[in-house]
Amino acid sequence: MRRPRPGVPSGGIDLKAAFPHLFWLVFGAAFVLSLWVAQVDPRLLVAGDARANVARFVRGMFPPDLSPAFLALMARPVVETIQISVAGTAIAILIGLPLGLLAASTLTWSGILHERRARAARALGFVPYAAARGLLSAFRSIPEFVWAFMFVRAVGLGPFPGVLAIGVAYGGILGKVYSEILEGVNPRPLETLQAGGAGRLAVVVYGVFPQALPAFISYTLYRWECAIRASAILGFVGAGGLGQQIELSMRMFDFHEVLTLLGILWLLVAAVDAISGLIRRAVVR
Repeated sequence: MRRPRPGVPSGGIDLKAAFPHLFWLVFGAAFVLSLWVAQVDPRLLVAGDARANVARFVRGMFPPDLSPAFLALMARPVVETIQISVAGTAIAILIGLPLGLLAASTLTWSGILHERRARAARALGFVPYAAARGLLSAFRSIPEFVWAFMFVRAVGLGPFPGVLAIGVAYGGILGKVYSEILEGVNPRPLETLQAGGAGRLAVVVYGVFPQALPAFISYTLYRWECAIRASAILGFVGAGGLGQQIELSMRMFDFHEVLTLLGILWLLVAAVDAISGLIRRAVVR
């Protein structure tokens, strides 16, 4: 008598083999439904009014405004944008690093570091873990644009609300990623250190951090690049930087100035990307 294969019920349906087909069927249905609910209509992009508006916008952008007077006027917003990104990323690290340490389950209540602890002590460590996770979720669930709008109401116009918005929003993101990096380190060096008599703090300092540091630096630099772009968006709510100048130029229909500002923003992002690459290569070495 033929014995059924594992995972195949008596009816003869192989659930493991059917899962990919079921997944793509559900995914396709969800995708089509999303297009319908979101009213996605690509024909609107090539409609007569859309083409005319785009052509009018593109014609207004050329030639870009490269006059010495305008470029000199933009020197301060460029420096302000860099300062917003650096200060905001620094605050994000100050928020994300301690919360990320608490939100890493392998450091607070589970894994190799806590396998010898009593169950009550491990349950007690779950409390700061859950609190840190909840706080990080609250920080990153609100977009930086909304944070900037709230901080503008609280402290007024200028670069300071932009710094606070990037710091809080990116702090939640960095803390989440830091915790996942810490949870994903190779456990074998930790076991070796623990078998050699090292305490929990020594295992973390000499076993966890050296493995996590390159990923920490890499993702933090990536978030710094994102902060440069975000500062341009935050300027639309009065948070200073190049974004505020872009918003003013668009409001006055000076699209040739907008093209110049976008070019400056591109140069800033490219420069930050080059600096980040140098730092990453130095860390890997």
